[in-house]
Parts: sequence; structure tokens; C-alpha cells
Amino acid sequence: MKSRNLAVLLLGFDVIATIAVFNLIGFLRGAPNAQLLIVTPLLVPAAVLVLAVYLIEGYRAQTDMLSVDYASLHVIALGGALISTLLLTYVFIPTGYELQSSRLVIAFSYLALVPLTLAYRRLIYLRRIATRGQRGLVFLGNAASFQAFREESARMSSTQPILFAEIAPEPAADLDPAQPAGRPIAAVLDEVSAGTLSIEAIVLRETAGEMNPEISRRLMQLYFVGIPTYTLERFHQVYWRKIPLYRLNQAWLFQEGFRVAREPVFERLKRASDIGLAFIGLLLGALPVAAAAIAIWLEDRGPVFFTQTRIGKNHAPFRLVKLRTMRTAASSARYTEPNDKRITRVGSFLRKTRLDELPQLWNVLRGEMSLIGPRAEWDRLVADYEREIPCYHFRHLVKPGITGWAQVNYPYGASVDDTLRKLEYDLYYIRHFSFLLDASIVLKTVHIMLFGRGR
Repeated sequence: MKSRNLAVLLLGFDVIATIAVFNLIGFLRGAPNAQLLIVTPLLVPAAVLVLAVYLIEGYRAQTDMLSVDYASLHVIALGGALISTLLLTYVFIPTGYELQSSRLVIAFSYLALVPLTLAYRRLIYLRRIATRGQRGLVFLGNAASFQAFREESARMSSTQPILFAEIAPEPAADLDPAQPAGRPIAAVLDEVSAGTLSIEAIVLRETAGEMNPEISRRLMQLYFVGIPTYTLERFHQVYWRKIPLYRLNQAWLFQEGFRVAREPVFERLKRASDIGLAFIGLLLGALPVAAAAIAIWLEDRGPVFFTQTRIGKNHAPFRLVKLRTMRTAASSARYTEPNDKRITRVGSFLRKTRLDELPQLWNVLRGEMSLIGPRAEWDRLVADYEREIPCYHFRHLVKPGITGWAQVNYPYGASVDDTLRKLEYDLYYIRHFSFLLDASIVLKTVHIMLFGRGR
């Protein structure tokens, strides 16, 4: 089943399931005059559900629908859809809307939709695996680039088999016995065209060498019958949602995208939403912060808040504020380690739940940070990273955030190599910013907070 067909199938199932479940729950709850047994009013909850599932990548063929992480994200997304539907129904939609007859119908319907929508996703995913088998990838390039791609696939926990095909065989004198040997591209394409080799996509290394017109024509034919060819950079962005660092240079910024950095309207809209949400967050978070502050003080009678100089947009330094989670006499080590002895008992809980981040909403109100963006790094670390990592300064094109694309996709970084990996996600966010991407990050952040994955 093609990726687009899978997305359409799942979307159709979601809409039909929403309409059917709301009708059934409305009937069982005794909706007055059977007002719920119609379709039009139910397009609102159906649209909200589809949007929520889209934000957690519930329509992507690459999403592992069998994983526990996806299941928990799915529950969170439908919980958000329930809250959004209630707000739309009773706050924004004028009186007379049919769903306003019963809050319980809305609540029970979403509760029923959680296992239903998750169940048929898992069944379709299992069916897809059973019918197509383990479809792999064909990599076109040289031995060195193939080895690098294979190692990156392992880091990304990809289990797809990868077949190495050479566009132009290397001269015998240049062959390295330690490097993997590739098959001739023409022979591989013959098998794909004949149907004896089932693959999902072809990945083309941009600097793989000149491609003769016949190979290019055959790749185009396969593309139009549903077997796409991606450049390696495009593959990183479509499958792994990050920017490969090998493509970075000083001209990288001048490509398409970068709306949040280039177009003032997006920056102003983002700033307006930051102010509104940060203000609400400070009001709602006042009690938890006060309780945490008391707990911090009672544990060791030390200061409640921790401040540190961080680097913001356009390399401007600012003082970041967090709840203190380490002992006052802790060493100034650059990174936090697993089971770090410097972290207090209260601090461990605050880090796992991300409650220590709440005071940063003050930095957001001051305009030094955004709710969502690259992590605000310590000025001493930034100085080191800029010496060691080319183009690291690109991440300062936007304001740092309390949470971000790198934070929800990669664990805490404790080395330069980790910083390189997180930079790939930060740059993806900067290039592909959208409010839908921000909403997706919010849902994934909630998932991390609920399951205590902070350090």
C-alpha cells in the first residue's frame, strides 16, 4: 500500500469512526429528538480529531503504530481533541449547535474513539507489514557514503534492509577491501522493474558522481509508478525530520523556508502567542511553583531559583531562570550525568516532570525566549561549540525555547556528538517552522512530561 493511500485510508476511517461513535453514544444517551443522528454537526469533532492525529504523525507510513510511545501519544492527542472540541462547542460556536445538548456525549465519544482508532491503526499496520514484507531501500552512491548512511540508519533505530548500488564502479586501484561492495545500478533497477526486488524508495547521494541519462530516465519511470527517489538530504528531512549536517555551508541559509527567521509576520504571530500563553502559564503555574519553591527550601535551606547566562537570538546573552534542582555546593561540570549525585531529591522530581522549567515563562514574557525553539545553551558551552562545530551559529537565527523539536526527538545531550545530533533537529525546525509543527511539539512535550523523561 502506498504511503498516500495509507494516509487517505486512515483519514477516512477516522472521519467515519467519529461520526459513527458520536451517533451511537448520542443514541444511547437519549439525545433529544435524535438531533445527533446527523452528519454535518459532527464534522467539527471529526476535523479536530484528524488534526490532533496529524500532529502526532498518525497518518505517516513511517510511524511505528505498534510502539508504546505512539500509543501514549495517541491517547494524549485525543485527550487534546476532547478539550478542543469542548472549547469550540461551548465557547466559540453560537448557541443552537446540536452538540451543545450534552457534554457527556462528547466526553464518552472521545473515550470510545481512543481504543477504536488505535486498534484499527495497529491492524492496518500489521496487515501492511504482512503483505509487503520488509521492504528495504536502495542506496545509490559510493562505498564510503553508503557506510555512513548505514551507520546513521542504525543510530535512528531503522530496521529496513539497505541495498548498496553503485552508479559508477570505482577503479580497481581505489577499492578498499574494508568497504562494502555494491551491485551495478542497472542490474538492481532491472530487478525492481521486474518486481523480483521489492523496495520502498531509492536514496541518491548528491555527490555520487555523474549519472548517465538512461539511469536517470529509469529512475523517473519508477518514480511515476510509486517508487520515489530521494536525494540523501531530502530523505533525512522526509523520514527522519532533520537536516543532515554534511549539507551545511555558509550558503545554506539562502534556500527556501526559514519563514520564522525571514518573514516578520510569522515572528510577530509567534511573539503574540508566546505572550498570551506565557501569561496564562504563569497564572496556572503559580501554585505549583510556590509548592516546589517551599519543597526546595525545606530540603536544604538553599536558594529557590537558579540563574545562568544563556545565549539567545542573534547571539544576545540573557539570564535564564529555573527552579534549582542541584545542591548549592555542586561542582560546575558541563553536563548532567545519569543518576547525577548533584541533583537533590526534589530536583529529581522537578526535572522528570519538567516543572523546573516553569520560571522560564518569565524569560518568554521578557522577549528573551519563546515557548518553542532550540534549547537555550550556556554561554560557555556555546563558545566551545562554535569553535568545534561549523555553522553552529545558525541556531541563533531564532529565539531559544523552553521546549523544541530537538528536545522531543533526542535525549539529553552530554557531548559534542550529541550536540551535533540535536543541531540537525534544531535546523530542521528553523527551516520548516509552522504553527502545526509547534502544536506537534507541544503534544510530544506533554508526552515527555507525563512519562518523566527529563534529566
